[in-house]
Amino acid sequence: MFDILWRGLAIGAGATILMDLWAIVLTQVFGQTPPNWAPVGRWFWHLRRGKVFHDSIADAEPYQHELALGWISHYAVGILYGVIFALIMGQGWLAAPTFLPAWIFGIVTVGAGWFLLQPGLGIGWAASKHPTPNKVRCFNLLAHTVFALGLYGTALILR
Repeated sequence: MFDILWRGLAIGAGATILMDLWAIVLTQVFGQTPPNWAPVGRWFWHLRRGKVFHDSIADAEPYQHELALGWISHYAVGILYGVIFALIMGQGWLAAPTFLPAWIFGIVTVGAGWFLLQPGLGIGWAASKHPTPNKVRCFNLLAHTVFALGLYGTALILR
């Protein structure tokens, strides 16, 4: 069990790092706006008070360390996803990783963003209140596909 847990931790961290490298490429090469983890940190900060959904996270009380908390939360969630995935797939997949299960899991994890985080930030279900919701959705799916590649690639390195 310990082997599955540490591999899950590692593949979650590796997948999150690859996702962040993808964001850098999008920013540097394609001129996309870089991710801002401060609103996510503010959202996580307000969770402690039981406030999940905001009309606009920008209107919520600021937290001094929200950017740091956003980054920590981003990695904590990515690592948690890696552990969950490793527990679901078990030793067999970790010994001989394949991409399809990682990709399916990566796409499934988009649901947490679409149906918890984005409404929590005040941008609606699946970014429905965002000025360009379909663009956001496409980039979410691409980012989580890259996350899946990170799960798979890190697992290949660790086997």
